[in-house]
Amino acid sequence: MGYKVAVVGATGNVGREVLQIMAERKFPADQVVALASSRSVGVEISYGEDDVLKAQDLASYDFTGTDIVLSSPGAKVSAEYSPKAAAAGAVVVDNTSQFRMDPDVPLVVPEVNPEALKGFNKKNIIANPNCSTIQTVVALKPLHDAANIERVVVSTYQSVSGAGREGMDELFNQTRSVFVNDPLPREKFTKQIAFNAIPHIDVFMDDGSTKEEWKMMVETKKIIDPKIKLHATCVRVPVFIGHAVAANLQLSRELSADDAREILREAPGCIVVDHRADEGYVTPEESAGEDAVYISRIREDPTIENGLALWIVSDNLRKGAALNTVQIAEQMIADGLI
Repeated sequence: MGYKVAVVGATGNVGREVLQIMAERKFPADQVVALASSRSVGVEISYGEDDVLKAQDLASYDFTGTDIVLSSPGAKVSAEYSPKAAAAGAVVVDNTSQFRMDPDVPLVVPEVNPEALKGFNKKNIIANPNCSTIQTVVALKPLHDAANIERVVVSTYQSVSGAGREGMDELFNQTRSVFVNDPLPREKFTKQIAFNAIPHIDVFMDDGSTKEEWKMMVETKKIIDPKIKLHATCVRVPVFIGHAVAANLQLSRELSADDAREILREAPGCIVVDHRADEGYVTPEESAGEDAVYISRIREDPTIENGLALWIVSDNLRKGAALNTVQIAEQMIADGLI
């Protein structure tokens, strides 16, 4: 049986990636509809190697008869249209921040907590986590199962594609301007991103954290275990695609680096590349276009009891967004939920 699938936000970075991944993985769709804002109506979007879809107007689209909606249009748009699609009978996988902390909406990474999908029918919406959260919890969950993570301190190194095409354009234009000694255009980021690092993603909150840092904390608790304590510092870096996370873990029980390495080698979605030599680790640039979460620099931290350190890298547009969205839909089909 094939499904009717609507991709909302189809002309954006993530929407285009969703369509590409659906085609790559031969998603069981008989009909695929690309939806976007009125200004993008008629824009052509590739679906696999041979098919081209034309964007239709989200505002006037009738979701009746649509089985699955894969939605990445931004939180404000999702707040209006995801409930409309769900009310029309579609199952919505929402890739925005709008519904992640709603207690009636499952927040899911299929390799980590697929059992949470069973609660989807309260609102017919499943939330896709934040990009950095996804790759972090894929690496943390197997270690939590083995030795109970009590506390995590993470520093992220997040690429500009996490800020959309505007972020990628700004890095490109600023880099070119530096080399030709032109004024640096700055519209998307609060400070120069070319040849720089900005410890500021999303808005600041009352306690001094940014919302991105807050997201990592609350989402990790919801997905893995509410008892885990997590502190994050999230940094935008001049990389086009691929996020990195340096994670420092404190466990309840001793777990050697060798044992952690073996556990992660067997964990779904993880690839361990950890050689204590030149080039014996994975960088964000190398993760671009790949599906896996790569884990390197696994080592014990002798400064705390039962401490471990990890370097976690993934393509934020794929596993951090589009791939996880498609995997959620695939898991629901496999579980007979759709």
